[in-house]
Amino acid sequence: MLGYRTILIVLLLAAIAGGFYWYSGRESGPPDGFARANGRLEAERVDIASKFSGRIRDVLVTEGEMVSAGQILARLDSTEIEAQLREADAAVLQAREALNEARALLAQRKSELVLADQEMRRSETLGERGFASGETVDRRRSQRATAAASVASAEAGIARAKATIAAREATVERIRADLREYDIAVPIAGRIQYRLAEPGEVIAAGGKIATMLDLKRVYMTVYLPTRDAGRLAYGAEARLIFDAAPKYIVPATVTFVASEAQFTPRYVETESERDKLMFRVKVTIPEDILDGYERLVKAGIPGVAIVRTDPDMPWPEEFTVKLPPRDG
Repeated sequence: MLGYRTILIVLLLAAIAGGFYWYSGRESGPPDGFARANGRLEAERVDIASKFSGRIRDVLVTEGEMVSAGQILARLDSTEIEAQLREADAAVLQAREALNEARALLAQRKSELVLADQEMRRSETLGERGFASGETVDRRRSQRATAAASVASAEAGIARAKATIAAREATVERIRADLREYDIAVPIAGRIQYRLAEPGEVIAAGGKIATMLDLKRVYMTVYLPTRDAGRLAYGAEARLIFDAAPKYIVPATVTFVASEAQFTPRYVETESERDKLMFRVKVTIPEDILDGYERLVKAGIPGVAIVRTDPDMPWPEEFTVKLPPRDG
């Protein structure tokens, strides 16, 4: 019995020692060809602002709420611009009536031209036969020329009326476009981080109403020493392990490496001192990996990034990708 217990104790101690060895190795550093750094999960922040100044009528979201692209975030009081729209619509109707009047005037002027043309020809015929004086013929010709000029003027009036209609319709379209901006919509899907304005407040043009997180652009910023950053390539594979869920391994990709060191010693003449230079590296989770995990993504969660600096090195088994169940 004693021997059996002794064997169990030995096996238990061996298991504990092995686990401690594995954990210590994982904490002390990754294998050759890999780099390890601590960081925090971040998401691109989007500030949603008003294009126009005005009084806020409604704010329709709360902090932490998931929103979809095109969802109405807030509304401005639109009483004044709606009155401008009605005025512009009335101006369009007025311009169309002016066009109808111009068309009627053109018809009148054309009729006068026909009459003047007939009288001119009749007087010319009579003049050739000696029954009309030259003065009469010249007067009829002048009247005909005046009638033709009146027709040209009436045609120009129609073109002018059409241009006025087009300008006033454009004004209506502009005001309607501005009115749509009074319903401030969410540009992309994501999560509201901060609600920065409340109903009744008056904001200036460009005033922020809310800040949201783009949960399709999620990354971790880490800092690597010169020897590791210098070997990194854009697109290098990485793995993210979060303190809150260490059993999951999330794949990621290197999308940015700073061109200048972030932490620079005063002197860097020696190789050992140059090794102290730290470069900012951005490790991004691909969008297709993030699909279905929007409600699990939380900015600020600390974790570890394991970055492969040697593309020929295979990933150790302990860093095999393992994702949590997707939403729904």
